[in-house]
Amino acid sequence: QVQLVESGGGLVQTGGSLRLSCAASGSTFGINSLGWYRQAPGKQRELVADIYRSGKTNYADSVKGRFTISRDNAKNTVDLQMNSLKPEDTAVYYCNVQKAYGGYWGQGTQVTVSS
Repeated sequence: QVQLVESGGGLVQTGGSLRLSCAASGSTFGINSLGWYRQAPGKQRELVADIYRSGKTNYADSVKGRFTISRDNAKNTVDLQMNSLKPEDTAVYYCNVQKAYGGYWGQGTQVTVSS
């Protein structure tokens, strides 16, 4: 089992910045990728960004150039720096860990961007 603890959500005005952090504990051996997903009301959960042990990253088109994902392999943490936030970024953000046989989710943290 892997436990994920997220922090850093909150309320920010349009154009502002937030930094989300996620720490993994438990059976962290063999973690392949760490990522952030989000789910807005009435919408499906979607990938925001993920990062592999190699450092390879993927970003949703809607956040490219504004968000940056980073990880510390030694500490099993993943951060998401979010800049130039827009109202459409409002959602619950979930940390995700993928291992060879499955994945784990955090409890979610609310990000609200006011216009």
